[in-house]
Formats: sequence, C-alpha cells, structure tokens
Amino acid sequence: MSKNPPKPASKAPSKRAPQSASKAKPLAVVSGVAVAAVLLGVVSYTATRPASPGAAGSGSVAEVSADPSAGVYAELEAYARRDAADKLALGRADAPVVLIEYADFKCGYCGKFARDTEPVLVKKYVDSGVLRIEWRNFPIFGEESEAVARASWAAGQQGRFWEFHKAAYAEGAKEKGFGKDRLAALAKEAGVPDAARFAKDSEGAPARAAVSADQEQGYSLGATSTPSFLINGRPIAGAQPLETFTETIEAAAKAAKAKPSEPLKSSPPAGAGEKPGAGQ
Repeated sequence: MSKNPPKPASKAPSKRAPQSASKAKPLAVVSGVAVAAVLLGVVSYTATRPASPGAAGSGSVAEVSADPSAGVYAELEAYARRDAADKLALGRADAPVVLIEYADFKCGYCGKFARDTEPVLVKKYVDSGVLRIEWRNFPIFGEESEAVARASWAAGQQGRFWEFHKAAYAEGAKEKGFGKDRLAALAKEAGVPDAARFAKDSEGAPARAAVSADQEQGYSLGATSTPSFLINGRPIAGAQPLETFTETIEAAAKAAKAKPSEPLKSSPPAGAGEKPGAGQ
C-alpha cells in the first residue's frame, strides 16, 4: 500500500459525499464517521508493506468474522452513490453490496489490486449482480497523480473509464509516468473516441471539481494512503489478499439479504447524468 503524509480531514464532506459531518446531522452519524476515520487513518499510516510474500497489503481494518455486522458502520453505507449514470462505477445500481475504492493511479498497491484481485471480484460478484464497484479518485502523489485522475474522469465522459483504468494500471505503466503525451497514449489505448474532447475535458473545471470532491471525501474518512475501501459501510485499508474481499463481500451480501429492501435514490448527485443503466 502506498502512503502519503496525513492531511487533516475535511470539516465537511464534498457535495458528492453525504453530509455526515454537518451539524444538522445526529451525533451518532458524526461518531460513526469519526470511528472510521480513526480506523482508516491508523491502519493506512502503519500498514505500508505486505505481511508476507503472497500478500498485497496488511492490517485490514475490518476483521472478517461469522457475524456479518462486525466492523460495519451503517452511517458509511450512505457514501455509496448508487447512481445508475455514474460513469466511474461498474455493476448494477441496485446490487446488494457496494465496494467503494479510493485509489491513485501512481500507487503500486492499487495497481496490484487492479490486476490481481479486482478482475476476480468482477467475474465472481459484479457479473452475477451481487457487487457494484464505485471508483473514487484519491490522488496523493502530486501533479501527475492529479493529472491522471482528471484524465480518467475525462475518459469516463466518453464511456471508457474502465478501459483507461486497465491501461493505466497495466504492469509497468506507472513507471512511464503520466505526462500529457502519455495520457493521450493511454486514452488511445483505451479506445477513447474523441481525443480533442478528452484533452479539453482533462483540463476542465468539471474534471477538477469531480476529482476534488472524491479526494475530500476520502480525507473526511481519515484515509491517508491508497488503496482504501468501504464495503457496505465496512472500512478496509490496503490491497488485502483476495480472501479478505471475498469473505467481506459475502458477509455483506448475507446481511443485505436479511434487510428489507430500500428504494434507490430518487435523484442523482450534482453533475451526474440521467441515462438509466449500470455505470460503464
């Protein structure tokens, strides 16, 4: 897992994040987020290398147990957007489990998760309708991190976010850097159809606002390194072994099945589109 010096948590989540830090919200909500901030912050700061040669990270925040509610903070489930038009999401908006990933394209552990673990989760859970993956850009390594985050958002506006994601996380990709020419090459590799629009969108105010909103949401949760995750309100820090994710997802699915169904959000967050269907 890649580490960055801790940044103070935002006093108020962005407009895309639930207003969990607002004074108007019950104290319990604030407390729930504060607990998660401590957990993610402490583990993100200390779990910086694999526990063993076969592990991709260490120090899971969420202890997976037979109790599907263990380590779950109900208040944090609201961070899932479940917006059917979200171009940086994969899977059904009404999937019982939502995995939110806060990551940086310059992060080696994020790349390992993207190459080794995420494809398995997609095949086993996303394709079967159990899991939805929602991406949050969380650039922590300077200007190139910010630039590639905006570029990924721009690729998403043309329906090619996940293709760009795959290209940017390919083995050896980050070593080539993320300068302007390299980003254009990645967009071409990802099949982004309009190169001029991609270049314009990458530098535009909407891209900067979207990345900033995701970033501030991550900091508000206490994340100081990448990758960090929320799975139905259960925080996990680091690119943990596959088993940690599969057990957590299955526990969350079991818990969701026992809950009464809830309607989807009636209106998408600001800036979202209106077309139905799963995010691509």
